[in-house]
Amino acid sequence: MSDVTQLLNAIEAGESKAAEQLLPLVYDELRKLAAIKMVREQPGQTLQPTALVHEAYLRLLGQEQQQWENSRHFFSAAAEAMRRILVERARHKARQRHGGGLQRLDIELIDVASEEHEDILLFVHEALETLAAKDPVCAELISLRFFAGLSNPDAARLLGLSERTAKRNWAYARAWLAREIVRIQASR
Repeated sequence: MSDVTQLLNAIEAGESKAAEQLLPLVYDELRKLAAIKMVREQPGQTLQPTALVHEAYLRLLGQEQQQWENSRHFFSAAAEAMRRILVERARHKARQRHGGGLQRLDIELIDVASEEHEDILLFVHEALETLAAKDPVCAELISLRFFAGLSNPDAARLLGLSERTAKRNWAYARAWLAREIVRIQASR
């Protein structure tokens, strides 16, 4: 059992000092993930990787009745927390503009792993929710790669998949998401 998993179990058991010990162990990895994610954001962002890590960490530890099975589960939850934070920011900005600033999206130009714009991020979020109901492993792979910025080998390792399977799932999920995003956008 890894140190991270032991500390997560201690936090579950109510040991207050365990949360203080967990942050130094996971901070560098979370900071790296947030920095990769923030590189993909548009220039001029006010949210910095450090702030994203801190907000995601506070959300993770602030959840009532949260139980993490292992470090994979924790980092998946961290990726999801970062995704939700960025989606909330994108929704907030979209509300500020008249009409949400929707744009036509050409399926040939969609690359889920590339820089996303805030408008597209909302479509990706909605499509990812649908994919999670259909294929949770592919949805988690997309979340780890797209929102946490993990490489294919790192995401495969966390998910317990071979790199080849992760690569196939990545190709399938990207194509599925592209089609779903176009469908969502057309319905609005």
